[in-house]
Amino acid sequence: MYSLLWAHSRGTTSALASMTYENTLEFARQQDARDPLKAFRSRFHFPLLAGKQAIYFCGNSLGLQPKTARQALENEMQRWQELAVEGHFRGENPWLSYHKQFKGPLGRLVGALPEEVVAMNSLTVNLHLMMVSFYRPTLHRYKIIIEGGAFPSDQYSVESQVKLHGFAPEKAIVELLPRKGEYTLRTEDIIRTIVEHRDSLALVLLGGVNYYTGQVFDMAAITEAAHLAGAVAGFDLAHAIGNVPLRLHDWKVDFAVWCTYKYLNSSPGGVAGAFVHSKHARNSGLQRLAGWWGYDESTRFQMKKGFVPMQGADGWQLSNGPILLMAVHKAAMDIFDEAGMETLRSKSEHLTGFLAYLIEQYNDASENDFIQILTPKKAHERGCQLSLLVEKNGRQLFDTLMENGIIGDWREPNVIRLSPAPLYNTFEEVYQVGQVLANSIQNKPVI
Repeated sequence: MYSLLWAHSRGTTSALASMTYENTLEFARQQDARDPLKAFRSRFHFPLLAGKQAIYFCGNSLGLQPKTARQALENEMQRWQELAVEGHFRGENPWLSYHKQFKGPLGRLVGALPEEVVAMNSLTVNLHLMMVSFYRPTLHRYKIIIEGGAFPSDQYSVESQVKLHGFAPEKAIVELLPRKGEYTLRTEDIIRTIVEHRDSLALVLLGGVNYYTGQVFDMAAITEAAHLAGAVAGFDLAHAIGNVPLRLHDWKVDFAVWCTYKYLNSSPGGVAGAFVHSKHARNSGLQRLAGWWGYDESTRFQMKKGFVPMQGADGWQLSNGPILLMAVHKAAMDIFDEAGMETLRSKSEHLTGFLAYLIEQYNDASENDFIQILTPKKAHERGCQLSLLVEKNGRQLFDTLMENGIIGDWREPNVIRLSPAPLYNTFEEVYQVGQVLANSIQNKPVI
């Protein structure tokens, strides 16, 4: 039996009630009726499949477009038209300081001080910038621990950084793999590996949420273990930001990077971000790749030789911000800030819990685990995503979902990822997805 708590409000004492899932359309509609986030759904554009609005369960790859994004972009186009270069200094949000308006919202999302976060560049650029500063290997302390099968952004960045310092990847990179017969990593195994390599370990770099399984890692425990081993702890939050609660400052994470086009709905390839803990962010002596926008803004335009970094994460900026991308990011961040991560997280746990409940019911009814859920069962160990292992005819099932107006994504060789996002997905949609899966499990025609 699945039972969770449902938060009804934000900013006040929440009324919490126990929920037990039911496999009925009536139950799904009841939950939607009492959803404190239900009004946000109307703020997004949904794609069409076969002329009908799709059930979009792919926010883990690209979030939906906020309806305010177009006007936000048009506003900056208008300023460019009317002000040209003076747009850097005039208007409602002068471009010179445009990035500063993200410090509060991003800080709240990742649990950081405003000075510890910055919107800039793309994820992989930021990852390389962070590794230049925080992967400082020596002859005896040079190893990096990463997830086995980490997303290519991390794999290739780590491989190239290791080579840049003259080390062989097969010796310097330690990959974490699940135990035999398991699909996710155990925290105790991660910590054990850190301890085993403590004398040669320079950096622990993991995704906050594993892109393939949807597993949320215990970032606080991993950071503590890394520090006890004398290593640096960094995280790729591409699948974590806007998905799960984060407390980067309190956890003493050294650095983190993220993209914004997934759960943050900030446009394809939108401007990314980075976190640098204040204990490092105020250290002007750290090695870094410098750019003029990271130079002390009080004297930046004097164009003097010798790099003097901004205090805080801003000191890692390279160039002036991509204003058009940032305008769309601002439109999306306004929505997130209004909704609140606590309420988003509560609904997210319920949506994935409901989908997992339905799948397990259908599996039980068929006496065959046609679909195996790779994502952890415990709500705090997963984000918005459920990864479904379908050993037989998995691609066919994915195509069936698409034919029924359901957009998820397919990962070779046999995994379907479904990610109901709390900002715009509903319990009724989860129920409808469950019906398609049930009919497929039972080999019934889908209506």
